[in-house]
Amino acid sequence: MFAGHFGIAAAMKARAPEVPLWALIVGTQLYDVLFLPLSALSLESLEGEGYGGAFITAFYSHSLVSAIVIALLAALLAGIRWGTRTGVILGLVTFSHWLLDWIVHRQDLPVLPGNLGNLPLMGLGLWTIPAASLALEIAILATGIWLYFLVCLEENRPR
Repeated sequence: MFAGHFGIAAAMKARAPEVPLWALIVGTQLYDVLFLPLSALSLESLEGEGYGGAFITAFYSHSLVSAIVIALLAALLAGIRWGTRTGVILGLVTFSHWLLDWIVHRQDLPVLPGNLGNLPLMGLGLWTIPAASLALEIAILATGIWLYFLVCLEENRPR
């Protein structure tokens, strides 16, 4: 669900043109951006390859509690910079990443950072059906792009 996250950014840009597109894109990918240094430090990992064939251990960047805290921080920082409405939008867009990952990931998303307490892991596992997962991702991306360009066309239409 990499490209699908970009679809959310495009769709939200269509609904909230005042929000910088770059901020929406970064927001939708923020957990994966944080995954990179954690992976370099061997705190998180990605094994396997191919669409739906990867096994991800992202117990810090992708735990439910971390996701909520990161989204709230994104909202706070964006709110300070661009105002409350933009802050709320960026917080929600950031958290949308976790929601989409919950749909596609196998049960590998922890509740608490570091999988404290060894609580049951979450994930609906749509990745185990690659065609369905890919179809969902394409649908989200295509819808976001369509909405974005629909608004762009409307704004540039002669009046």
